[in-house]
Amino acid sequence: MQETGMEPARNAESLASAGGEKNTQEKTTSQSFWELVRFAFLALIIVIPIRVFVGEPFVVSGSSMIPTFEDKNYLIVDKISYKLAQPERQDVIIFRYPNDQTKFFIKRIIGLPNETVDIKNGVISIKNTERKDGFELLEPYIKTTWNDTIHIELKSDEYFVMGDNRNASSDSRYWGPLKRELITGRAFLRLLPTNKIDTWPGKYKQ
Repeated sequence: MQETGMEPARNAESLASAGGEKNTQEKTTSQSFWELVRFAFLALIIVIPIRVFVGEPFVVSGSSMIPTFEDKNYLIVDKISYKLAQPERQDVIIFRYPNDQTKFFIKRIIGLPNETVDIKNGVISIKNTERKDGFELLEPYIKTTWNDTIHIELKSDEYFVMGDNRNASSDSRYWGPLKRELITGRAFLRLLPTNKIDTWPGKYKQ
């Protein structure tokens, strides 16, 4: 009788243990799922503001900035500096193409707001309030000859931009000045190719 009485007790204990393991497993799975959801949410609220306001990756497409940048170069663009200060001459910037704002271009700033830009046979002269007689822009990054002749007067919110590969660049020579509001940021970090990793790539100060 005792053996008969003991057997159900052992079975009940065994069933209870099995049920407990199942509940624990379900609880662990549920916890893992919600931890994953929480991690994804935290990642989003950290990553998205950084992408929108601080830095954003871009891949160079085409040859308009050769030799400074080549096709498939992978860049991180600084988007916060221009919220604190104005773009400067020689900065390499990324902006929305004025004729199709779904596209992004990369060029170098040549002329600043309220300046007069004169190009004659590939030589750039700039006049502004500080240098009314004008000065010639030095461009050691240009490796090819070019022969454009242009005269343009920039407004208070306009920039004159050009690609370093002057013979293969669609820029302000063809579609006019760039509005300040279209500038996204400046090239901050080059990650690819790995043998050309550097900060502020293309930076040159006259």
